[in-house]
Amino acid sequence: MTVKDVIQIGKRSVGVGRPVFIIAEAGVNHNGSLKRALELVDAAAEAGTDAVKFQTFSADRLVTHLSPKARYQRETTDPKESQYAMLKKLELSPEAHRELKLRAEKCGLVFLSTPFDKDSADLLEKLGVAAFKIGSGELTDLPLLSHIARKGKPVILSTGMSTMEEVRQAVQTLQKEGLQEIALLHCVSAYPAPKEDVNLLAMSTLRDEFRMPVGYSDHTEGIHVAVLAVACGADIIEKHLTLDKKLPGPDHRISLEPDELAAMVQDVRNAKKILGNGNKQVMLSEANTKSVARKSVVALEVLKRGCSIKSQMVGIRRPGLGIPPSEIEKVIGRTVRRDLTTDIPEGNILTWEMLE
Repeated sequence: MTVKDVIQIGKRSVGVGRPVFIIAEAGVNHNGSLKRALELVDAAAEAGTDAVKFQTFSADRLVTHLSPKARYQRETTDPKESQYAMLKKLELSPEAHRELKLRAEKCGLVFLSTPFDKDSADLLEKLGVAAFKIGSGELTDLPLLSHIARKGKPVILSTGMSTMEEVRQAVQTLQKEGLQEIALLHCVSAYPAPKEDVNLLAMSTLRDEFRMPVGYSDHTEGIHVAVLAVACGADIIEKHLTLDKKLPGPDHRISLEPDELAAMVQDVRNAKKILGNGNKQVMLSEANTKSVARKSVVALEVLKRGCSIKSQMVGIRRPGLGIPPSEIEKVIGRTVRRDLTTDIPEGNILTWEMLE
């Protein structure tokens, strides 16, 4: 199976050597309101992200009526309410999905959503999504992964709560269906994720083994870990977005508000610039400093036309506009050109054109 280290998501190239692909995870932070969901799209665009992502599910197909909530969900929503009841209020209709996709595209964003079941994946396919984002909870749902892979769209797969063997099995399942465009997101599925558990070096482990784009889905508080992830090689950054952290709901607490997301986007873009291309080279901004701080071979006395240069006649001084110090041994023993208009004054920088 051919593996691609650069994949195409809509008009964006994602992977090694490409700009970081930033996903604003709106998720369920709309609280069931289409109006709020549309505002989240607008906020993602204003912040400068590349994509906005929601979640596509039916509570009836996702959980049983007796499914308990995770601890963080109990802390941020009514602890007496079941997970089913919570999720039922957060569903988006097919019509809402269409409106959100249109709004995203109008704003120049890639519209993404995470399907939690086959019917949800089929809905997204009919909408014409550019790629599928698969959440960490679905990584071991191999029948769903196969179903999505057969659609032939690029897949971004989150790997929270996973062992390397589980990631291998998931990737193999996707590739078995002929899928080549796969990206992996390192993730810690805790809300918020403790910084000591972040383990950003795991991205290198994923890249080394699978040779495909890797990124980081960030559930820590603040923006610093996401920016550091870029320094560790992330091709993709995913971060939750909310309009107000104080809103009721499972994910608002660990999300960024619009101004924070905008700051993160700017820092991520700057981090990518700061990393550069890895080539050790002289930068344009260094040219002036280089000419002043570097040294040249200079005359320590008047060098008469036609004289043979001896070691005591020359030395090394700033600026660096002439023969470099590394070449001084090649200067000694050479003859000053006889056809110069004048002798070479003391302190003058030497150039090869002055010597025979």
